[in-house]
Formats: sequence, structure tokens, C-alpha cells
Amino acid sequence: RDMLLRSARMRQGSARRAEEEAICMQLTDILKATCVKVPLVAADKETALYELVDLLSEHHEIPDTQLLRDAVWQREQTRTTGIGHGIGIPHGKTDCIKSLCMAIGIPQSPLEFGAIDGKPVEIILLLASPADQTSQHVQALARISRLLTDEDFRESAKRVQDGQSLYDMIAQQEAQITGA
Repeated sequence: RDMLLRSARMRQGSARRAEEEAICMQLTDILKATCVKVPLVAADKETALYELVDLLSEHHEIPDTQLLRDAVWQREQTRTTGIGHGIGIPHGKTDCIKSLCMAIGIPQSPLEFGAIDGKPVEIILLLASPADQTSQHVQALARISRLLTDEDFRESAKRVQDGQSLYDMIAQQEAQITGA
């Protein structure tokens, strides 16, 4: 029984540490303003994902863009990353990436994504990470989730006119969340 209690306390401590690390992580640490595109040209989910992968490839050292495309699309085929509220968070892991990076796009028109709430996606946040960086990947997903829980932020993000404005909104929202 003592071992079970100790094990439960250790799991709680690990979960708490991961949550604290996610709070410390800033999306702007993994997102470049040049990797935010408004509007996306794509008119469907697959093309939108590839457009964002290509954007990452233009601004990060990604020696094999097709490998990342395949990883993202394969993950998407496993289970939709349309999480509801007009948000899609596609992600992929591959050894062709050196560090966690992110791209964001707002499509010209909402895209069918097979989202869990059945609604089309209006904000796409693509995460790409090395296969061996699960912890940072999960921290980034938690950070994105925390950022997008604010309905006013989501609605404002959908209406931005350019990538720099969306990047600035994200930086400002994160500063408010962390009190920085």
C-alpha cells in the first residue's frame, strides 16, 4: 500500500512538473513571425497542411520537406486533429527536424477537417518535432490549448488581416497568461 501511495505521489509530481514547464514555455519560443500565414491559399485540409509544412521548411532547417509532409499527413489519417471550436492542431514527428517548431495559418474560408464537433476549421496550428522530443511536443500542445481556451482570443485570431498581427496577438496573449 505504501508503494502504491508513493507511486501515485510521484505521478502527481511528474504531472505537476510538466504543467509548470508548459506554463514556462512560450509559443513564441518555437514560432517565428515568418511562419504565420494569413490567409492560407489552400482550399482543403491536405493542401493546407502541406502549405504550412512548406512554410516551416522555408524558415527552418528541414532537409527533407516530403518526410515531414508524410509524417503530418500520416498522423492526420490516424485521427483528426480538428479539436473543435474551429481549431486544427496537426502535428508530426520526424528525425529530419532538429528542434520543435510551429507554423500557423488562417484559411481564406473555413476548411472541412473532420473535427470532433463537426465544424470546419478556421485556425490551423502545425507542430513539428524530432521523434525523440515527446516532452516538448506535449508541452507545446498544452500551451496551445491554454492559449485557445479564451473565446475572445479565438474569435479575434480568426479575423486578423496578416500574419504579423496574429503573431503579435499570440505574444500579447501569452504575456497576459504568464503575467510577464
